[in-house]
Amino acid sequence: MGNYLNPGNSGFSSIRNDIYVDKSKMIALINETIDTPRRLTCVSRPRRFGKSFAAKMLCAYYDRSCDSSALFEDLEIAKNPGQDDSYQKYLNRYDVIYLDMTAVIGAVGDKTGIVPFVVRNVTKELVKAYPELEIAEAFHDTLANATILAGTKFVMIIDEWDAPIREGKDDLEVQREYLEFLRALFKNSGATDKVFAAAYMTGILPIKKDGSQSAISDFKEYTIANPRNFAEYVGFTEKEVEGLCAGQDAGFSLMKQWYDGYTMGQTSVYNPSSVMEALRNREFASYWTETSASKSLMEYISLDFDGMSKTIAKLLGGIDVSVDINGFANDLVTFRDQDDVLTLLIHLGYLAYDRETKTARIPNEEIRMEFAKSVRKVNRDETVRRVRESDRLIMDTVQENAEAVAAQIEKIHAEETAPLFYVIGNEISYDVEPSGGCAQAQSGTRRYSGRAWRESFASETLYSNNEQSLRGVIKLAYFSYKDYYLKFEELPS
Repeated sequence: MGNYLNPGNSGFSSIRNDIYVDKSKMIALINETIDTPRRLTCVSRPRRFGKSFAAKMLCAYYDRSCDSSALFEDLEIAKNPGQDDSYQKYLNRYDVIYLDMTAVIGAVGDKTGIVPFVVRNVTKELVKAYPELEIAEAFHDTLANATILAGTKFVMIIDEWDAPIREGKDDLEVQREYLEFLRALFKNSGATDKVFAAAYMTGILPIKKDGSQSAISDFKEYTIANPRNFAEYVGFTEKEVEGLCAGQDAGFSLMKQWYDGYTMGQTSVYNPSSVMEALRNREFASYWTETSASKSLMEYISLDFDGMSKTIAKLLGGIDVSVDINGFANDLVTFRDQDDVLTLLIHLGYLAYDRETKTARIPNEEIRMEFAKSVRKVNRDETVRRVRESDRLIMDTVQENAEAVAAQIEKIHAEETAPLFYVIGNEISYDVEPSGGCAQAQSGTRRYSGRAWRESFASETLYSNNEQSLRGVIKLAYFSYKDYYLKFEELPS
């Protein structure tokens, strides 16, 4: 066993020694891709969503230098051999190359030496395993020679694949060299098919774009915004969390309030690390404060894009905001507009994304606390003004200063675009224009605004004083309320 070639199953064994939520059926999804054109898989998810757990599980399953049958025999992947005959077929059958890119960067010390370090150390372990190995000029040719001696292809697993992109965010040469290394392995039709039975990469960011396309386009990507059939393996499902709470005698409703909110298709997903911390500590709190991810939030919400302060206020007030995720360059420095910032926050886990409505929201109480702390440190005049106005409004409300409350509510109503709401009636739905006054309409698949609005609906004067629009104004005006109070939008009567 080595550090990079066939690392064994000790990592997964230690995971099994603790409370473990069974995610082993993910193995079947990877098995389906072995020796097919779909052999390259990239799953991106936020920090603390189980990336390393999944990588270590796959290492233990595929690594032929060890016997992992005892680690899997009580898990779902092994319970129905008739339904999935791939389990025994591929269990401990391959040489595994495992790269934890965060650990590699730590070992190298200098980001410019990442690729030579990987090539040198993997080659060294290959020679140790296969003394007759012929070392070629190109690394992928050396790997091809190794497969001949081994009589089997490799399964390559790269954990935190995007660490060099994130750590070298201001060094384009580091990024270029690293992406060229990955291209040589995985975008080389001759070498890739000969060398790899399958490859699995996981990280925070989707694969870096080269222009408008993925730099390693042969990978099938499953992101936090579009996880598809990997959705239930991106975090803890509601059923899994209910089971954990029952087993640990913990309150499920509070667990849901604190850590739920990442809805993916029909799957409700929880932050797994925070759930486990809450169970171990028997305390509901924000555990993101202990991660480097929390330190970057203020930097991103401070970016000077038009409307950013208002958008953050909407999010803190519990209002969903529209976002176009398609133009994001999948790095930490290329921001063209507010949509790119919001898309990054989705990938970092600060926002949850709804693919049906194409909107983002703060998913739960844990993340809202991080937003609330960060927004008060943002040194932008507009953001500071909004926080102060919301705080003042709360005080005026408590002190029953009716005139001041009415004035501020009217100010927000006049200034701001209310969130998108629809009042359905006579097959026409309305949403509020930026003026906060008249609305624009949608009938069937046609939309009307401006001149078309005036010509088609001149006989109908519509004002944005419906109940849902008022709800949006109140949320926006009182967006800092959660620093002081709980919110109950509807009380039974």
